[in-house]
Parts: sequence; C-alpha cells; structure tokens
Amino acid sequence: MRKIFIISSIAVLAIIAALAYFIHLDFLFLFLIFGPFIYMGFIDMLQPRQAIRRNFPLFGRLRYVFEDMRPKIQQYFVESDTDGTPLNRNERSVVYQRAKKQIDTIPFGTQLNVYSEGYEWMTHSIASLDHHKLEHSPRVLFGEKRCKQPYNASIFNISAMSFGSLSGNAVESLNAGAKIGGFAHNTGEGGISPHHLKNGGDLIWQVGTGYFGARSEDGNFSDDAFQKNATRPEVKMIEIKLSQGAKPGHGGILPAKKNTPEIAAIRLVKPGTTVFSPPFHSAFSTPTELILFVEKLRNLSGGKPVGFKLCIGRKSEFLGICKAMVQLNKYPDFITIDGGEGGTGAAPPEFSNFVGMPFLDALAFADDALRGFGIRDEMRLVGSGKVMTGFHIFRAMSLGADTTNCARGMMLALGCIQALECNKNTCPTGVTTQDPALMKGLVIEDKKQRVANYHKNTVESFVELLAAAGLDSPEKVNRTHVYRRVFMNMVKTYAEIYPPLPKGCLLDYADAPIEFEYYLRNAAAESFMVTPAE
Repeated sequence: MRKIFIISSIAVLAIIAALAYFIHLDFLFLFLIFGPFIYMGFIDMLQPRQAIRRNFPLFGRLRYVFEDMRPKIQQYFVESDTDGTPLNRNERSVVYQRAKKQIDTIPFGTQLNVYSEGYEWMTHSIASLDHHKLEHSPRVLFGEKRCKQPYNASIFNISAMSFGSLSGNAVESLNAGAKIGGFAHNTGEGGISPHHLKNGGDLIWQVGTGYFGARSEDGNFSDDAFQKNATRPEVKMIEIKLSQGAKPGHGGILPAKKNTPEIAAIRLVKPGTTVFSPPFHSAFSTPTELILFVEKLRNLSGGKPVGFKLCIGRKSEFLGICKAMVQLNKYPDFITIDGGEGGTGAAPPEFSNFVGMPFLDALAFADDALRGFGIRDEMRLVGSGKVMTGFHIFRAMSLGADTTNCARGMMLALGCIQALECNKNTCPTGVTTQDPALMKGLVIEDKKQRVANYHKNTVESFVELLAAAGLDSPEKVNRTHVYRRVFMNMVKTYAEIYPPLPKGCLLDYADAPIEFEYYLRNAAAESFMVTPAE
C-alpha cells in the first residue's frame, strides 16, 4: 500500500503539472485539493506510532475515526445492559492505555454486570496497606533447590509466541521491552532466532515436539544442538512444550507463506512449506521418561531451571506424572499450565473451542494434585491463559500460580488490532506477518517501550490490588480472596468452588477424595495411557 500511494501521488502531481503546462495554468488549483492529502499520506508513512497509518497511508486514518465513533454510537443506541449496569469496558483498551501511558481510570463506576453469572471480584480489607511501601516489582526464584543457575523471574512475563508466527520486528520489540522492564520472553517452539538475541532480553527457550533448534537432520532430539542453544547466556530457563491451549493434542502449524528461508534455516526445515509439529514427543513416551528427560536437559544446560508446559486433558495422565516424580524423587523446576481457551495463533476451530481444560479449572487441579502428592513445594507453577490485567494475575495466584505469562496482552501492546489475519500473512499492523512491506509498519523503537510500559503498569496494578487486600506478599494470596457469582442469588469463594486438597492425601488411595479416586487408580508412572479400572 505504501508503494501504491507513492506511485499514485507522483502520478497525480505529474498529471496536474502536465495539465498546467500544456493546457492552462488554472489547473494548478488542483494542487490545493490533492496537495494536503498527499502531504498527510507522507506524514502517515513517516510517523512511528501507528502501524495502520504507516502501512496504509491516508486510508488508515479511517480506522481511527471509526474507533473514536464506536463508543459514541454504542452509547446512543444502547445506553446500558438490561439491568441498568453500564456497558462492558473493552479489555483491549486497558492494554492500549497502559502501553501508551495514558490515563488508566474510568468514569461512572463499574462497567460490568455485577449480577450476571460468572462475575468475579476480590476481597479488600479494612486494614488495607499503602501500596507505595510494597515491592513494586515482585520476583520469584526458579530452580533454587537443584539448579546451578537459578533464575529470579518477574511475576508477569511474555508467553510463548514463535518467530515465524510473529514477525521479526514483533519479536525484537518484545525482547527489547523485556530487557527494559527486566522480565522474561518465552521464545515459543520455533527456536531461538537472531531477533531473540539482538537486544539481550532474558529468554525462556521453549522446546516443542519439532525440537526446532535442538534437532538432528532426521527431526529427532539432538543433545549437541540443544546444548549449543541452552548454554547461551540469554537463555535463563528451558520449557518443554507438551501441549498448548490453542490446539492441545494437535501440534503446531507454520503456514507455508510464513515459512521464509530465514525461518527455515533457524528451524532446520525446507523453506516455503507448511511445517507441522508432531502432536507427541519422540524423546520420551511415559511419565517416568518425561521426568528423566527434564533431568537430562537440566544437566545439558549447565544447571538452568527446566520445566514443562501443558494444557491438561486426561487428569489421570497428570497424576501419572506426579506419581513418576514421587517414585524417582526427581522434579521439574516449574510447570506451566495453559488453558484450553488460550492461544493466539492459527488453530482448527474444534480444537480452539472444544479441546482442553479451561485455565482456572486446570490451574486449581494442578495445584491440588501437587499438594495431594506432597510435592507442591518442589516446583513453581506458572499460569498462562488470557492473563492480561492485575486482577487476572491476582486471580491466578489465588488458585496456586507463582508467576504468570501473557501473550494476547503483549500482542495488543505491540499494536495488534485483532484483525484476525494471523494465519494469512496479511496482518495489517506487522505483528504476525513475514511480509517486509507490512513489517515496516511496526517500529521497534516505539513498540519496545510500549511493551515495557504495559508490563510495568500491569504489575503495579497487581501490587495495588495486593495492598487493597491487606497483603504484603503475593505468596499470601489464596482461594478465599476471590468470589464468583455462580447463580443470580448465590456467591461462592474459590475455596468453595475449588476446595483445596490436604497435603499428601493422594499418596494413599484410602485418603484420596472421592472425586480423585477414579483418576488416581487410572494413573501410572509407566504409561500415559492406562486401561480404565473397573
């Protein structure tokens, strides 16, 4: 669109000049009509802040006009929900405001229907604390028990998004923002690219079923290739991806249009082809082998924290992993729980909509399972599933998360407008495309600061909520601090909805709660798939 605008502008100016020269000078008045539009178009191409205007000069301005009109139109036609509660506030606006350091307050009170089923809120305390006196950048230590190189992580980090799914400019902006804000950037399963390394931000290297960046020519896991990347100083932790919320049990997809020679070289695959990551790992096939694989990667990396990520499906399989940990007395340094509703990339609709346990249920279950086996203190839990605000962090921690990851919010901070073109290589803001013309719209120097701003302001929002609850540490958040309206006339705490399990109660069938007994009997350290017990 930039080239078309430039060529069109030159053509218009040349035609006007020709008309004035060959016919009559009066045609010069056309400069007064077209000149301002051409001038505005070139201003659009040169400004760094709005990718739509950079990529679609002049015409891109219409998007911001309609965006400004939308709330006014909504207010005119629909003043409130049926019970008189003001309209819902778009969470996307919250991210944009924090990323741009704009006013982060709203007029006229709550903009949610507080009497609708599913509405959630946290408890505050009469003895609230002064948030200015709390730690404004809470951190959590990973791997302190068994690692030579433990990592002190922020409570809010960038979730897994691969280079290939994201553009090089987007990856560089995220990593540079992480460097500014002192938080971690998960590479996604697409491997470590030069865009991840250019700015020196902390990396969590994700190793998926395709073993990109850690594979031999035949596609199997390679110790040497893994060690070469895992020992990089930028890599602070390693995450084995078992499954993801966008398409659990399906494997990753890199469309052919986005598989450029650069990406293919990083992943060691053929360029211009659609790349499918297998839905399963070839390096291990049982819970016991998984835990031993974690131990192997920890040693190969030089003692860095190693964990795994999954969207929970069969409960018995996760319990089987817990059994393997107890039997081996070996543990991952962290487990990342992704929700079935999570994911930012392209996925079959059936998988996105109907496969995988939702985030809150999965997080509570994982925390309960680890406590039930008496091993919760051996590792950290990371929550990853539409975590975008300070309340989302608080809510995740109430169910057991030590830290959280965010993908969707970080994309919005980059300027994503949810055009839903992620899988077509035509993203208009340059976030999820490999088209160089569209990537130019995303200016790294501007967007890296927005990513850092979003992180900083969201974490500070969480700290303010923590203080309002009368708590001086994230570790003190528990399930009694969050309420949910389950029916019109019934409210319950998370402690009532997700009753916490007593420590060690799953080590003996006789002590196991009835809702865990069936899954426990069908769980085994020796196999993920167990024949259901009678």
